[in-house]
Amino acid sequence: MSRNNTDGITLLGNQGTKFPTDYAPQLLETFENQHPGNDYLVTLVCNEFTSLCPITGQPDFAKILINYIPDVRMVESKSLKLYLGSFRNHGDFHEDCVNIIMKDLVRLMEPKYIDVTGIFNSRGGIAIYPFAQHVGDERFAELAKQRMLQAFNNK
Repeated sequence: MSRNNTDGITLLGNQGTKFPTDYAPQLLETFENQHPGNDYLVTLVCNEFTSLCPITGQPDFAKILINYIPDVRMVESKSLKLYLGSFRNHGDFHEDCVNIIMKDLVRLMEPKYIDVTGIFNSRGGIAIYPFAQHVGDERFAELAKQRMLQAFNNK
């Protein structure tokens, strides 16, 4: 990737990174997709996601899976890491966290397709696995149906 395609990236390579203490969607940065004519899937996995229960304040731990088909812009991974880390002191239900992440990424990138899955650890004997998706290009409407059924059947 040529350096002129990285104009919006400020966090990657920055040695003075400050870690947020609360939800910070403004941290998300993008770069230009170098292959906009190709439809391809990008999968991002965060194994160490944490947030707080909005009622009890107890920590919740999850693995977050993000799958998207980029259009013009792509999310920069260090900014995503810091953004996901910003949920550490954020109080929201599992379903809300997953939908917030998906909506923030849709606003940021306007992808052709995106889905976000939260695989939350069991607490109180119940594990919760919310799945949210967005179709930005109607060519991927059938994929969305298949992914929803797959998410439903894998539980």
